Amino acid sequence: MCGITGIFAFTETGKQFLNKIDSAVSAIAKRGPDSNGTYLHENVALGHTRLAVIDTTDAASQPFTDISGRYTIIFNGEFYNYKEHKLNLENKGYKFRSTSDTEVLLYLFIDKGVDFIHKVNGCFAFAIFDNIKNELFIFRDRFGIKPLVYFKDNNILAFGSEMKSLLAMNLPKEIDFYSLSLYFQLNYIPAPYSIFENFKKLLPGHYLYITKNNFQEIKYYNIPDSEQNSNISYSSAKEKLAELLEQATVRRLVSDVPLGAFLSGGIDSSVIVSLASKHVNKLNPFSIGYKNEPFFDETNYANLVAKKFNTNHTVFSLSNDDLFENLNNILDYIDEPFADSSAIPVYILSQLTRKHVTVALSGDGADEIFAGYNKHKAHWMSENSTFKNNSVRLLSPFLNLFPESRNSSFSNKVRQLKRYSKGLSENAENRYWNWCSLMNEKDANNLIAKKIDSNILKSKRSSLIHKKDGSINSVLYNDVNLVLQGDMLQKVDLMSMANALEVRVPFLDYNVVNFAFSLNSDFKINSEMKKRILQDTFREILPTELYKRPKHGFEVPMLKWFRNELSSLITEYLSNKEFIEKQGIFNYPEIQLIINKLHSQSPGESQANIWALLVFQHWWKKYFS
Repeated sequence: MCGITGIFAFTETGKQFLNKIDSAVSAIAKRGPDSNGTYLHENVALGHTRLAVIDTTDAASQPFTDISGRYTIIFNGEFYNYKEHKLNLENKGYKFRSTSDTEVLLYLFIDKGVDFIHKVNGCFAFAIFDNIKNELFIFRDRFGIKPLVYFKDNNILAFGSEMKSLLAMNLPKEIDFYSLSLYFQLNYIPAPYSIFENFKKLLPGHYLYITKNNFQEIKYYNIPDSEQNSNISYSSAKEKLAELLEQATVRRLVSDVPLGAFLSGGIDSSVIVSLASKHVNKLNPFSIGYKNEPFFDETNYANLVAKKFNTNHTVFSLSNDDLFENLNNILDYIDEPFADSSAIPVYILSQLTRKHVTVALSGDGADEIFAGYNKHKAHWMSENSTFKNNSVRLLSPFLNLFPESRNSSFSNKVRQLKRYSKGLSENAENRYWNWCSLMNEKDANNLIAKKIDSNILKSKRSSLIHKKDGSINSVLYNDVNLVLQGDMLQKVDLMSMANALEVRVPFLDYNVVNFAFSLNSDFKINSEMKKRILQDTFREILPTELYKRPKHGFEVPMLKWFRNELSSLITEYLSNKEFIEKQGIFNYPEIQLIINKLHSQSPGESQANIWALLVFQHWWKKYFS
């Protein structure tokens, strides 16, 4: 994996930005510490910073130009099935000067044109420039595993793997306050929106086509939206899923550098470790544990899996001090407000894992395609469980008598029941959105000093929810397009690439995803089980203890920290009334209401709201102060 950036100038004025390419490459150097390079041609500049994984020699350095000198590629990601295509291309007479997947990708494009993308199995964001036709193509993978952000005005199209490469070009940056409202609701900003006006994220499964007189964003992939395998038996579906997942895992074992896997002790990562260990002798899995927080520590489950599959397991046991010491590094690397607090342990896990391997497999994506979250169970119940729904409605008036918090089992159950009860009174679209959110729209808009037009915001929000019928497969479809690429994958890419670690996700092989969405929803979830088919497929392989434990996210004890060790951050960033009013972005009294709730007996989601504010303030001071 690597970092890419580039500029396409439409005008003579735009050409003045071409000399910014070196600064743009330097800004994303952590993504690729092995080498970097640039390419210039009249109105185009391309830059690349390399993390060498396949063909680590200079022959595979980028930007990479074909033998004719006409086509140049910059590529971030992996092309897993490149070897089979290389053989076909060689049979057609193509000659290769490297053993890299990058060169195969370029020649496949030359051979087949834009339709080549349907043959590429991988995670990627890449650009190909044709200097004869003066055309630029920019592709992003089907699910948004690899990021791509771009800026466009009348003079230039600028793009990069991360926002920081664009900011290094000194482009005009104006905060988009509608995106800011979305940020406080979700704790991230979903594609295609960004924190800045005129900056957008290329949608997954899309590509850009750019000439001096033309700009198009074209969709090339969509998740199948019909249950094509509705007649397949459950046993046959399990067999097919096991086959597809093993194939997907094997594809992702190709590497010329050391490879390992993340292992949390949950079903998803354990499945990947079980499959990879069949093909890698003494696989290297890595886990993270918390010395001071046993409630959040899952390493006992990870150890069971590691031992069962005879792996070379490494556990990183962290103290709270270890986490605090990395906060500034994490906050400094974020170039757009992003407030999923589980980014903290992902950063540290990536940092420590990178000392041992360059590539790690991950279990990301399984929850979104097989219905693994509590909200999926809630959606299922809201549509299928009349008795339970009526019981919750009757109980609802009494729930306010009890505190809600994520920090204990009872108060967390109260929190969940309150959210569930409210969702029962909403239509499918609003229910889905609110169950994805950590702050409601009204509170988010009140927090922002600038007036937000509710109709514009409603339109933006509605565009992010592609299916509105409330069925489980529709909920999962929305999750893949909203939560997965906006939060989960963005978090893993940012935190892993900050440490020059490549992360591969077998569950997001498009063959696996297409198959998952072709199945009846009751194969995935019913009254007794979430992620039903995935759990049952590997039940005979995985330790039985994994099936007797509650689902646990990759969480950190933010509420406790903010009340104690990290209280100084709140004082520094949020309690200075003069600074907040001079900044002109937030309503100071609304911030104080959140702080007061944090210290109350019923903190609810206030710790997540506080973290979102702190992340934003750190980001704002870095880029605006």
